[in-house]
Amino acid sequence: MHSFLFELGIEELPDNVILPAIEYLENSLRDTLQSSSLGFTGFNAASTPRRLALMVDGLPARQEDVEIQKTGPALSIAYTAEGQLSPAGLGFLKKTGATRDDIFTEHSPKGDFLAVRFTQRGKSCQDILTAWIPSAIMQMPLPKRMIWKDRNLGFSRPIRWIVALWDEEVLDLDFYGIKASRYSYGNRYLNPEQPVLIKDCGHYEDAMLNARVVANRDQRRALIAQQMEALFTSEDFSVVKDERLLETVCNLVEYPTAVAGSFSPDFLKLPEKVITSTISQNQKYFSVYDGDGKLANKFVFISNGDPSHAQIIRAGNEKVVRARLEDAMWFFAEDCKKPLEAYTAHLSEVVFQSKLGTLQDKTNRLLQLSGYICDTLHLPEEVKNRALRTAQLCKADLVTLMLGEKEFTKLQGYIGKQYALASDEDPEVAEGIYEHYMPRGSNDTLPSSLSGAICAVADKLDTVAGIIGIGMMPTGSADPFALRRAAGGIVQILAARKWQLDLASLIEHALQLLSEKVQLKAEVEDNVKSFFAQRVVWLLKECGIAYDVVSAVMQTGYASLDDLIAKAKALDALKKEESFIRLVIGFKRVANIIAEVRDFGATDSGLLEPGAEQDLFKGLSTLRAEIGQALAELDYAAALQHLVAFGIRIDKFFDDVLVNCEDARLRANRYALLAEVRAEFLRVADISLIVVDNEIGE
Repeated sequence: MHSFLFELGIEELPDNVILPAIEYLENSLRDTLQSSSLGFTGFNAASTPRRLALMVDGLPARQEDVEIQKTGPALSIAYTAEGQLSPAGLGFLKKTGATRDDIFTEHSPKGDFLAVRFTQRGKSCQDILTAWIPSAIMQMPLPKRMIWKDRNLGFSRPIRWIVALWDEEVLDLDFYGIKASRYSYGNRYLNPEQPVLIKDCGHYEDAMLNARVVANRDQRRALIAQQMEALFTSEDFSVVKDERLLETVCNLVEYPTAVAGSFSPDFLKLPEKVITSTISQNQKYFSVYDGDGKLANKFVFISNGDPSHAQIIRAGNEKVVRARLEDAMWFFAEDCKKPLEAYTAHLSEVVFQSKLGTLQDKTNRLLQLSGYICDTLHLPEEVKNRALRTAQLCKADLVTLMLGEKEFTKLQGYIGKQYALASDEDPEVAEGIYEHYMPRGSNDTLPSSLSGAICAVADKLDTVAGIIGIGMMPTGSADPFALRRAAGGIVQILAARKWQLDLASLIEHALQLLSEKVQLKAEVEDNVKSFFAQRVVWLLKECGIAYDVVSAVMQTGYASLDDLIAKAKALDALKKEESFIRLVIGFKRVANIIAEVRDFGATDSGLLEPGAEQDLFKGLSTLRAEIGQALAELDYAAALQHLVAFGIRIDKFFDDVLVNCEDARLRANRYALLAEVRAEFLRVADISLIVVDNEIGE
C-alpha cells in the first residue's frame, strides 16, 4: 500500500478562509477516491496561514481491473447487408472504447443484439491524484480571488509552492509554472525562506515541526490553550475563555507562543467592554481576570515569532494596546463632558438610509411606535415614559466620539448605556438603550427590561418595514440590512413577552409612520406581512410544531403570537386521536365541495330537509356560542373539542344528504350551509390542511 501527500503553499490566507478551504479540499479528495473505487486506511488534514495539506495512507497502486459488458444496437442495424459494421455498430464500439475482438452476439427474447465484453484496466492512482490537484485548486470556493500570475489563475493569495508526493516519488505536475516538488517552507520568522526537504509522506509533520510549524490545526489549538493556562499558575489570574477568538488566533500563527502583557491600571476606569473590545476584537488578544472576577490590567497574545525575543515582542504589543486605550480614554473623557441627551441634537446630521431619512427621522418614528405599543398594551404612564425616554436616547451614542471614530462600532448600545448611567438617567432606561439591539442573532438573549423590549420591537419593525417599503426585499442569501434577523427578533420578543399585540396592526401602524418616505401601495403592506409570516412560521417550527399544524393555524392570522403557539400546541396534541382524524376527513369534504364556489347566499332554513340537514343547521348556533366562549377564554383545547363533537353532525349530514343534487336551489342552499360550517372552523384553524391517512372527498 502507498501514501500520498499534497501541500499547497501560499502567502498568508485570511483566517476566515482557511477552515472552509481545507474542508473543501478534504471532501473533494475523499469524493474523488470514493468515485474512483480507491480505498485508504488513513486520512489527515493540516492547515496554517501559509499552507493547506492532506495526507492519505493505505492507497492501492491503481484501480482494480473491471470486466465490462455492454449491449448495443440490434444485429439488424449493427451490420450492413455486406456483413460489415454499420455506422450504428461502429458508433457503439467508439462509445464503449471496445474493439472488434470484444464483440459477441447477445441473444434475448427481444432478439439478437450486438454486444461487447472486455476488461477495463484500472487507472494508476498517481494519475488520478495528479489530475485531481489542479482541478481542486481551481474549483476551491473562495470569497474573493485575486489575479496574480496568469489571468486565468485566481486565488485568495499568491500560490508559492506545491508539494505532491507518492511515497517518496514527486508527482509529475506543473500548475501554471509551479512544479510540484518535495520542498516546502517553514515558519516565515523562525525558519526564513529556507527550503524544507520532505523525504516521504510520513516525514511531513516532523519536518514541519523542525521548521517551526505545527501543521496539525487541532494540535496547534491545544498547544495555545495549554500555554495560556500555564502563564498564571503562580498568580491569581485567569485568561478569559473565548472559543471563537481561540479559533481565529489558531489560524493566524504556525508556531504559537503565548506571551502575557500588561497596561496601566489607570485604563481600568474605562467601561469594561471598551477595554475587552480593544484587546480581543481589534488586537485578537485574550483578556485576563483577577481572582475576584474583575478585569485585570493584563492581556495575553499569541506570537508567531521567536520565543527568545518575547521581551521585545511583548513591549511592541503593549505599546499598541496603550495607544489604543489612550484613544479610548480620550474619547470617553470628551464624550462625558456632555449628557447623553445633548447628542440627540446631532442625529439629524447622520443619514440612516438615503430614502428613509436621518437618525433623527428614525428616532421620531421610534417614539411614536413605542408609544403605540405602550398604549395598546395599556401600560402604566410611568412605564410608558421610561420606554419613550429609551426611544429618544437609544441612537444618541451613534454620534459620540467613541462610536463616530469607527474604533468601537460593535459597542453601539453598550456605550449608550454607559453614558446614560454617567448622565444619571433611570437605570432601566440605560439598560433599555443597551438591550434595544437584542436579540442580535438567533441564539442571542432577549431584552430583559420592559423598555428594552418595547424599543427593540419598534426599532426592528421600523427598519424592516422601511427597507422593504423602498423595494429592498432580501433575496436569496443577500440580506445587507439583516432584515430576517430583525423580524425574527420581533416575533421572539412578542412570543416570550406574551404580549396581546396584533402584529398585522403593528405593521400597518409602522408603515403609516413611514408614509412620507414610502409609497403605501397594497403590495408593500402585503410584502411586509408576508415577510413576517415567514418568521412566524419559523418560530412555530422552532417550538416543535409539525409543518401541517403550522399551516393550519397560520390561516387564522397571528394577532397574538403567544396565543398562536398555544393554539398550535393544542392542535398538535389532538392530531393523532381517532375522533379528530375523522373530523379532519369530514372537514376536508366540506372544503373540497365548496372550493370552487365563489358566491354564497344566506342559508334558507325553509329549504332544509328534516333530519341531518336541519340538525347540522341547528347545531351551528350552539357551536358559534361554544367557540366564541372558548376563544374568549383562550382555551383552544376546548374549542377543538367542540369542533370534534360537531364532527358527528357533519358525518351524519354527508351520510344522509346529497349535496350536489339536481335541484339548483337546494344545491346552492347546501353550499351556503357548508360555507357557514367552514367559517366556524376557520375561527380556530384550517384543519383541512392537516395531513391524515385514508383521506376521502366527494
